[in-house]
Amino acid sequence: MIFPIVLYGDPILKKKATAIEKGNDAIKEFVESMFETMYEAQGVGLAAPQVGHSIRLFVTDTAPMEEEGVNGLKKAFINPTMLEESGEEWTFEEGCLSIPGVRADVNRKTKIRLKYFDENWEEHEEIFDGKKARVIQHEYDHIEGKLFTDYLSSFKKRLIKGKLADISKGKTDVGYCVKVPK
Repeated sequence: MIFPIVLYGDPILKKKATAIEKGNDAIKEFVESMFETMYEAQGVGLAAPQVGHSIRLFVTDTAPMEEEGVNGLKKAFINPTMLEESGEEWTFEEGCLSIPGVRADVNRKTKIRLKYFDENWEEHEEIFDGKKARVIQHEYDHIEGKLFTDYLSSFKKRLIKGKLADISKGKTDVGYCVKVPK
């Protein structure tokens, strides 16, 4: 099932998501739908709040970002906890399916350590780096109620203010189903 993607301006995107009850068997089907939705929108990550569910879950598949010979990171992250962010900060241009047509440079740490459950409720603790870490940090922010635009300077925010206002009114041209804020 493909979900509509919630656009900028919807309060769910600024709300801290709640934990999912461990052992919830319906989560597997939800994860499959999340992947379907992400692929339909040609994204590399998607968090549950972006499809209108304020729960601590996101999916990633970084294959489109990876250089030849480097495997993409296709995973579901349920109830993740960021244990550590380390390394140098590096700048990379980010975009977001909930903020179509807006991209900006964001500084993030190069390495993270994350504890999470997969869709089979198996617990993992892993270290990720580079682009994989960046995508995870971006999606993790979504379940914390943060958007990449929150990292921009007030000057840069003023520059995109009109675009953000248009997006929140549904004035955007995308090739995927969206939900306009009320």
